[in-house]
Amino acid sequence: MILTGIVPRVSETDGVGHINNVFVPIWFEAGRREIFRIFSPDLDFVNWKLALVKVTVEYVDQLYFAENVEIRTGIQKIGNSSFTIKEEIYQTNRLCAKGEAVYVNYNFKEKKSVAISNEIREKLQSVKFVEK
Repeated sequence: MILTGIVPRVSETDGVGHINNVFVPIWFEAGRREIFRIFSPDLDFVNWKLALVKVTVEYVDQLYFAENVEIRTGIQKIGNSSFTIKEEIYQTNRLCAKGEAVYVNYNFKEKKSVAISNEIREKLQSVKFVEK
């Protein structure tokens, strides 16, 4: 599992002092960075291999500006050419949001999905989501 720290910014708060819901998916994406590196180690978009096909977010509790946030990211399921990422956001030891993202290993030039290689599959398995 990957742990990513986020320091909330004033600009991410809404009129009632909460972190605006639009930032939760953005924070989730920040937690996926090391998973992106498994497919594109240099994070070069010229050779990008991932297509996002589904995102779900469940807002569980409110997030606030004053406290840092921890994103917990890990692989939940690996298919032939796609995989599912499980994500959670914690603040002050409270689960505040959870979600999933589904990506496809994709060849953008040929416009088709590509099977996940055994090497990449092993790397994905090393970042399995672990319940704490």
